[in-house]
Amino acid sequence: MPTKSSSSRTAGSAALAVALLAASGLATAGEHGRALRAPALPAYTQECGSCHVAYPPGLLPAASWQRLMGNLSHHFGTDASLDAPAQQSIATWLQANAGSYRRVREAPPADRITRSAWFTREHDEVPAAAWKAAAVKSPSNCSACHAQAEQGDFNEHNVRIPR
Repeated sequence: MPTKSSSSRTAGSAALAVALLAASGLATAGEHGRALRAPALPAYTQECGSCHVAYPPGLLPAASWQRLMGNLSHHFGTDASLDAPAQQSIATWLQANAGSYRRVREAPPADRITRSAWFTREHDEVPAAAWKAAAVKSPSNCSACHAQAEQGDFNEHNVRIPR
């Protein structure tokens, strides 16, 4: 029979795990909402999120993530190389949580989320000038318009395009 302190620790650990999963869950509406929910991987958030939004792995198919992780020394014009254990850990997590639903089955041109057909459709009403605004700079700067992008919330009802 567990002691009071060990059962308290177990309950506390379980509550913490649930809270962490809830906090890391990617809340978004629409067809792909469930597909974007993935348990957070601190190494991914730290390494990839240090330069850009740590994009939900469900936004790209596994093949895209494999190519991106296999070519980090030339990551969109930047050397984003990682040590082997970190690269393997992140690559494995991305593969396990990659998008497999209808919208992301096919890799977008150059494995760029912003060049995918679904991204283009979702953002077709955004004026070209908005992408060039100083507060936005490019379509890959999700958090400029999606205030909750860091939490994986891309709900269109919460979008605020800077002027």
